[in-house]
Amino acid sequence: MVTRFVAGSQGSFGRLMGNSGSKPGARSPVELTGNMAADAFLKNGIVPDIVDNPPTETAAVTYEGNTIIVDFGNELTPTQVKSPPQVTWAAEEGYLYTLIMTDPDAPNRSNPKFREWHHWLIVNIPGNDLGRGEVLTDYIGAAPPKESGLHRYVFLVYQQRGKLTCNESRLPNDSTANRGKFKTKVFATKYKLGNPVAGNFFQAQWDDWVPQLYAGMKK
Repeated sequence: MVTRFVAGSQGSFGRLMGNSGSKPGARSPVELTGNMAADAFLKNGIVPDIVDNPPTETAAVTYEGNTIIVDFGNELTPTQVKSPPQVTWAAEEGYLYTLIMTDPDAPNRSNPKFREWHHWLIVNIPGNDLGRGEVLTDYIGAAPPKESGLHRYVFLVYQQRGKLTCNESRLPNDSTANRGKFKTKVFATKYKLGNPVAGNFFQAQWDDWVPQLYAGMKK
């Protein structure tokens, strides 16, 4: 592998250089690959916190009618991401995909005892047509606790070998039950998903939408 930075947007380049906000604790230097998506995941600790190997393709994630763009660690607000986003990637014809959105920083990045708190999980997606996929976990937007700092919200796309038959409980969007301590690595291993083929992520911290979100939920 070649250790170098690649230029994307100015914001993405700054984040690869380590200017993405709060990073409790120093990490050892990582060997970068020259690939924008992979290097962003490596530099921001998503490898190894969530996955062992980074995706090499970008999942395009946008909110509010494509007006809000997720860009490898840019900071958004819970208010901006309260509704499900549009997610697209370079899907191969004839394949099914899995999409996971997860937070490895629950309740905070320095003490992630609930790692991971998963926000969205869809399997058996034909191409990147999310509406035709099988929803295992309904979407809940970012809801970091007050004064817990920035959380990473990570989107991962996996190409399936075939149609999955999953025995996980279906989780609605009006409850926080069974969302904590999810393990992307375990799920991917269980269903033989291999490494993620595409991904993206943003960061967010508490705003005044969070208590409104929790007020409408069952424990």
